[in-house]
Amino acid sequence: MHREPKKKRPNLRDVSRAAEVSVATVSRVLNTPEVVNKDTRSRVEAVIEELGFVRSAAAFAINSGRTRLLGALIPNLESDIFSLTVSSIEQTLVEHGFSLIVATTDDDPDKEARKAKELVDVGVEGFFVTGVDHSDALYDLLRRAQVPAVAISYFDQDYRLPTVGYDNRLAAKRACAHLIELGHQRIAVVHGPLTGNDRTKARVDATRDALSAQGCEFFEEPISVEGGVAAARRALTQGGSLDAILCMSDPMAFGVLHELHRCGVSVPKDVSVVSIHNLPASEFTHPPLTTVHLPARQMGKRAAECLARWVEHDERPSAICLDTYLVQRSSATSIGNVTNFDAN
Repeated sequence: MHREPKKKRPNLRDVSRAAEVSVATVSRVLNTPEVVNKDTRSRVEAVIEELGFVRSAAAFAINSGRTRLLGALIPNLESDIFSLTVSSIEQTLVEHGFSLIVATTDDDPDKEARKAKELVDVGVEGFFVTGVDHSDALYDLLRRAQVPAVAISYFDQDYRLPTVGYDNRLAAKRACAHLIELGHQRIAVVHGPLTGNDRTKARVDATRDALSAQGCEFFEEPISVEGGVAAARRALTQGGSLDAILCMSDPMAFGVLHELHRCGVSVPKDVSVVSIHNLPASEFTHPPLTTVHLPARQMGKRAAECLARWVEHDERPSAICLDTYLVQRSSATSIGNVTNFDAN
């Protein structure tokens, strides 16, 4: 079987020969066109178009010492909160001339450190990390490689890395304050795993403090719709008399609403439901979900701007705390309107 010979990809030397200029001039046309004579620049650009030349990222990195790649170490991409943040980061980085590589860590510090090493090996110039609970191996890598990193989804003024996020404790307190204001006393708290997740731990700790005078039971399951279903099922069978369920994340709240509806429990007539996140879908649940807004898109934009400036201009950012606020919808009502549902 006859095969056509593979066509050689044109390189800088091919362009320089065809345009009758030096390789250095071609490089300047590609990287700093404003310093090249207009006629020369037009001739080189015409040859680039004619030959179908495409700049080699590897060659650019070798010649410039830059890759313009940043890495994001994210627990997972299954949760909308991380998808929204990563999307916002990537959109903002394009404006600053950077590209993004995403690696998932499953909230495993050792896996995170391994993924970070792999990204450093391919030339990543900076990192977005999630939260403030990381391994010594990651900190050591960042120090040895002299790679800047910004922590997202958490605010801590005193953390060793700049944080761009929100106060997770305050977000939980806002949700608790709303339930207390509505008069709820018997509350089931639904949350994700505490191990390896400093965001959830901060919310749960704040909830324990804020609801210490109320009768509360805590139900831990994976952060997912399925986890919310399982937690609601446990709360209904083990929680005794309930008048409210507080969820530490919207995906779990979606599962809680589904299971309550399946079991014939009316929301909010029988049980109020309040959550944290304000994902886009929370407006369209049945009933629409009362939840504390976490600024995922804004966080992604601000974090991307901070890290891009740090890498490009060596400007280390200060910590940024973004506001959270309660979005009241119809999944929660005052205790006088609740029929004191008895799970037993």
